[in-house]
Amino acid sequence: MLLSCQNIHKSYPQQTLFSGASLLLDAGEKAAIVGSNGTGKTTLLKMLVGLESADMGEVTVARGASVGYLAQENDSDPELTIYEMMLQSRPEVIQLEHEIELLSEQIHSLQLSFSASANASSKADEGDPEQSRLKDLAEELSEKQSAFEAAGGYSYKSLLTGVLKGLGFRENEFDKPFHTLSGGQKTRAHLAALLFQNPDLIILDEPTNHLDISSLEWLEGFLKNYKGAVLLVSHDRYFLDHVVSKIFAIEDKNIRTYKGNYSAYAQKSAALYEARLAAYYKQEAEIAHQEEVIRKLKSFNREKSIRRAESREKKLDKTERLEKPETPADRMHLSLEPATQSGRDVLAITDLAKGYHGQTLFENTSFGIRRSERVAVIGGNGTGKTTLLKLITGLETPDEGQIRFGSKVQVGYYDQEHQELDGSKTLFEEISDAYPALDNTKIRNTLAAFLFTGDDVFKQVSMLSGGEKGRLSLAKLMLSGANFLILDEPTNHLDIASKEILEEAIRDYTGTLLYVSHDRYFVNRTATRILHLNNRHFHEYPGNYDYYLEKKEDVEKAYAPMAQTLPEDSDKKQNTSAGSREEWEKNKSEQAKLRRQKQALEKCEAEIASLEADLGTIKEQLSDPKNGTDLPLLSDLTRRQDEVSLRLETLYETWEELQS
Repeated sequence: MLLSCQNIHKSYPQQTLFSGASLLLDAGEKAAIVGSNGTGKTTLLKMLVGLESADMGEVTVARGASVGYLAQENDSDPELTIYEMMLQSRPEVIQLEHEIELLSEQIHSLQLSFSASANASSKADEGDPEQSRLKDLAEELSEKQSAFEAAGGYSYKSLLTGVLKGLGFRENEFDKPFHTLSGGQKTRAHLAALLFQNPDLIILDEPTNHLDISSLEWLEGFLKNYKGAVLLVSHDRYFLDHVVSKIFAIEDKNIRTYKGNYSAYAQKSAALYEARLAAYYKQEAEIAHQEEVIRKLKSFNREKSIRRAESREKKLDKTERLEKPETPADRMHLSLEPATQSGRDVLAITDLAKGYHGQTLFENTSFGIRRSERVAVIGGNGTGKTTLLKLITGLETPDEGQIRFGSKVQVGYYDQEHQELDGSKTLFEEISDAYPALDNTKIRNTLAAFLFTGDDVFKQVSMLSGGEKGRLSLAKLMLSGANFLILDEPTNHLDIASKEILEEAIRDYTGTLLYVSHDRYFVNRTATRILHLNNRHFHEYPGNYDYYLEKKEDVEKAYAPMAQTLPEDSDKKQNTSAGSREEWEKNKSEQAKLRRQKQALEKCEAEIASLEADLGTIKEQLSDPKNGTDLPLLSDLTRRQDEVSLRLETLYETWEELQS
């Protein structure tokens, strides 16, 4: 056992978070704490590391075990550089290195003294004080070197560099003072220092915030291979699926332990909740039945019936009543539906280029988006993903190229910084000013659907948290009726339940979607095409995130020669290797084939829907008593029913083939 908490109780004046909660973590285990916002995840972490105390219960850490903790907010000396802060996280190694250097200098000095002495041979006598001193220093040096090696001292510089680079820092940034860093860079630097510290137990509170996909993938690999234990809180479900093998779920003011990753937990938790709810209702029905029987027996007013009623009452009193399981936390209600349908071609981009201060973000960019596509843009931080969205929405101007919208396209934009919101307005005013046709009841109902009730609607927008601003922006987006949604990091600040609701709304959305996201689980569940921005070019993958991972290496190899060619080096462009060109052509051919299959599938689904509606109408007419005596009509309806049914059978088979 590395860490345990037993029978923890924690309450505040307006809320009880834990009542008899317990968890157990063994050495080397990787586990996550999950739960809705406000259930006490961060509070639990603080109790485990001693930053808060429990009202009752006990937290125990194995004797001698070292614990490292990354909070959501961290402090550091603003004058320290990133490199200096990293060194401070391993003071014992740095101290040993310093002591080894001093000992080596002392030994070297003594050895020089012996060499310079004319009577060195006489001083070689073991009883000589200086020779004895040299021997003692050599033994001490050997001990220090062994301790230094055991602490990973001989590899600490390469580990330090590897951790910083893995989390997205370039070597020319290592000497940056802390006060010059952005909020995201500071979080990454604190995470790097904690990983470099190499404790027996790493405790992380939302470590994936501010990390791009490449950094997330590096952190996943690091934690999976980490010899110590890991306990973390995260809303990144893809990250949880790939790192942890145990889930501690905060449910009903308690902690339930589930073996497996997040996806396994989600299935087990849903099944357990339904089973507990069914058991509760079954018992309630049985109790109501027994109470009715007792009442009936007593109404007979016979001694024998009364005795039987009393016997049943005693048995009922001894029944251990099940508590009704708490329903999942309040969930927002989001439904995205376009007011009008756009044309088939929604967006066409040709030879687009954009850069700042002499640095090119992307160039020679051309692609199109068709109706009903859900296109995800992914790539490293600072590569230009958000800039692309701003160019499309007209918030910025391209250096080169054209952006054209198709017919009847209505754009709805979700800005991750929520700059579209007016901080001086109340929530009610933000909705009513944007949609003046809505009455007070409709506005209040809309805000209530996004968990803003009562006096919440009169809060100023500037007073909202990041998650609340996100929900308000989604409310405005829902009301827009846009048929082309452009979203910049829509899952930021949303808890897992809200992310799942947004996913379902997007999957049901019949319009077109273009979005930027680092949430790989979200991308995997919603994208039908991926644009990966890398080396100033967008690489296309006609599928979800899993498909992107499968094909990434092949596609980037094919594009590599072109990406490495300077823009003015036209001769070299012509000399791209035949093998790479073939791979590129093969990939483009595969994309085209998948697009044709997708179009065929959409056409098939549309015809099935139309024929199923026709079949329903025919059946209604056949069963209508008014048509019972109209033999010609009944004959015609029967013939049409047979034809439609036969066509549907063929289409169902075609649909299955296209799906597979």
